[in-house]
Amino acid sequence: MDLVGACRAFVHVSDRGSFTLGAAAARIPQPVASRRVAALERHLGGRLFDRSTRRAVLTPFGREVLPAARRLILLAEELEYDAERARHSPVRLAVPEVCGTRDLAALGAAGRDAGLRLDFRQVPPAARADALRDRDVHAAVLAVPPDGAAWTVPLGVGAAARPGVRAVYLETLRVGRGQRPSTGRRLWIQPEDDVPHVRDPLLRLRDALGLGPAQIAVAPSLADAATEVLVSSDLLLCPAGQAESLGLYWCELGEPVLARGYDLVAESTEESERLRDPLADALAHCLDAAPSGAAAPGPRRTD
Repeated sequence: MDLVGACRAFVHVSDRGSFTLGAAAARIPQPVASRRVAALERHLGGRLFDRSTRRAVLTPFGREVLPAARRLILLAEELEYDAERARHSPVRLAVPEVCGTRDLAALGAAGRDAGLRLDFRQVPPAARADALRDRDVHAAVLAVPPDGAAWTVPLGVGAAARPGVRAVYLETLRVGRGQRPSTGRRLWIQPEDDVPHVRDPLLRLRDALGLGPAQIAVAPSLADAATEVLVSSDLLLCPAGQAESLGLYWCELGEPVLARGYDLVAESTEESERLRDPLADALAHCLDAAPSGAAAPGPRRTD
């Protein structure tokens, strides 16, 4: 039995004292209103109306249960309103700071096509994970190791001057005899790549090559890192597309081979899949990435 529908018919008939008028107010045929009231009487175990008169007059039992029927209808209407609002409320999505405005707009448009309103929060990797854990966002594009990623982005190095080589090796950052390590060229890691699977292999190789501690450094921001590269011979760890947008020459990093990895994660696996599927292509473009299982985009050389 449709308990809410039956209560709605019961209340409308009671308010108007007529099955005909009550059915019209409930926007249902009069026979349907009569059947619903009869079903409610069977369900509750008592007569709601006195059928001995021409008007629909409440019985004592009907007067007792009428207030609860009104409350049930009100709660049902509140539930429907809240559900409608929830369906149209924005999905707060934490995304990398490196996503451009135009690409985020395209991602938002892809969300609209899927019936989603996306509210973007651009923050560094650790902050994205924290926001998801603390439920400040509904979902987040998290930095993950490439071998378990939905999207991967190959990393190389950007420089202000044309490198003149196909690949740059970190051993070329070594300083000559008699020089202090602090005077050597540096490789800058931007905040988006300050994650263990990118940062730690670089630091281990730095120590193995005997480079100075400051020769591989994490910059406070992408702007700070790019500034240092533009005014010196320093290098920026970055994907090819980002180097191009910054006006840098890009080439591969000879060793170690590094890549960004991303996955879209929500509070549940079901919700992650619901968001990931319609946003996959637009998010891959936003990240300058290749989907899992697809070939990574080849280096776009800017020289």
